Amino acid sequence: MNYETVMGDLKSFWEIVVDVWQQGIFGVQIGKVLTAAFIFIIFLMLRKIIATQIIKRFKTLADKTTSQIDNKVVGALEQPITMIPVVMGLFFSLQYLDLEGMMGEIGLKLVRSLIVFVIFWGFYNLVEPLSFLLDKIKVVFSTAMRDWLLKVIKVALIFIGAATVLEAWGIKVGPILAGLGLFGVAVALGAQDLFKNLISGLLIISEKRFNIGDWILVDGVVEGTVEDIGFRSTIVRRFDKAPVYVPNGRLADSAVTNFSAMTHRRIFWHIAVEYRTTIAQLRRIRDEIEAYILEDDAFAKPHEVATFVRIDRFSDSSIDIMLYCFTRTIFWGQWLEIKEKLALKVKEIVEGAGTGFAFPSRSIYMRSPAGEAPEVFVPPDEQP
Repeated sequence: MNYETVMGDLKSFWEIVVDVWQQGIFGVQIGKVLTAAFIFIIFLMLRKIIATQIIKRFKTLADKTTSQIDNKVVGALEQPITMIPVVMGLFFSLQYLDLEGMMGEIGLKLVRSLIVFVIFWGFYNLVEPLSFLLDKIKVVFSTAMRDWLLKVIKVALIFIGAATVLEAWGIKVGPILAGLGLFGVAVALGAQDLFKNLISGLLIISEKRFNIGDWILVDGVVEGTVEDIGFRSTIVRRFDKAPVYVPNGRLADSAVTNFSAMTHRRIFWHIAVEYRTTIAQLRRIRDEIEAYILEDDAFAKPHEVATFVRIDRFSDSSIDIMLYCFTRTIFWGQWLEIKEKLALKVKEIVEGAGTGFAFPSRSIYMRSPAGEAPEVFVPPDEQP
C-alpha cells in the first residue's frame, strides 16, 4: 500500500466523519445537538435555583401573613412551578435546533403537552387549599357532599387536561366521546352494581343519613365510625380499628342506626332488692334515687325526656325497682362516668335504707313419694 492510497483512505474517512457530524441526529448537526443539550442543562440548573430561592421567598412572605391559605397555595404550586424551567429548557432547545417537518411538529406538540400538564397540575393541586370556598355547602348539604364535589372537580380537571393534550396532538375528542357513549351502554349492562352504588351514595349524602365521623349501626353488617363515603363504597372503622368497606347499595337498602344523631343517652336498669325490704324502705330508695337524678345537671329533666323511678315488679327472688333516665351527654366516655357515679349512689342509698340487693336463688324441697320408701325392719321380741 503506497502513500497516495493511505492518504486517500484517510481523506475518505474524514469525509465520513464530517458527514456524520453534519447529518447528526435526524439531519441536525451533532454540534447543535450538544449545544441544545447544554441549554437544557442550564435550565435544569435554573430549576434548582427556583426551588431553593424563589419558592423559599414565597414561603417566607406567606409565613408573615395571619392566614394559612397562602401557605397552602404556595405548597400546592411548588412542584408545578419548579417544572416550568424544564418546559422552558425543552422549548429553547428545540428552538435552537430549528427542527423542520415532522420532527418540528412533534417537538412543538410535546412542548404544548407539557405546558398543559403543568397548568392542570397546578389547578389540581389548588383544589384542596381552595376547598374552603365550598364550606358553605356543608350548611346546606353535608361534609360528605363537599368531599364528593372536590372529587368530582379533580376528576373533571384530569379529564379536561387529558382532552386538551389529545387536541394538541390533533386527536379529536368528540368522536372518542361518541364512541365511548356506545361503549358505555354495553358497559352499563354489565356494571349495574357500580351505578347502583354510585346513585346510592348520592342518596345517602342528600338524605343526610350519616356524615363522616358518625357512629352508625347497620344490622347484620357493621357497627363503627364512618371514615369516608366514596363513589362505590363507604369505609366504616369498627371499634377494633378494622376498616369495613360497605357497598353504598347495602347501606341504602338497610336500616341504619345513627347513634351520633341522638340527643341524649339512656340508662335503663332494674334494681333488685331483697323480699325482706319493707314498704317504707322501698319508698325511701325510690325517692332518694329520683331526687339524685332530678338534682344532678348531668341528667336530662322529665320535661325533656321520659324519666321514671318506680317499684316495677315482683320477680322470683327480688322486688325490682325500674330506673329509666337519660344523660345530657351522648359521648360514651362521659356517659360511662355518669353511670358509674349513679351506680355508686344507688348502692349507697340501698344500703343506707337498711336493706340489700337480691341475687337469684331457688329453694329445693326433697321428699320421697308414697309407696316407694323401704319399710323399717323391726326385730321381733325375744320369747322367754
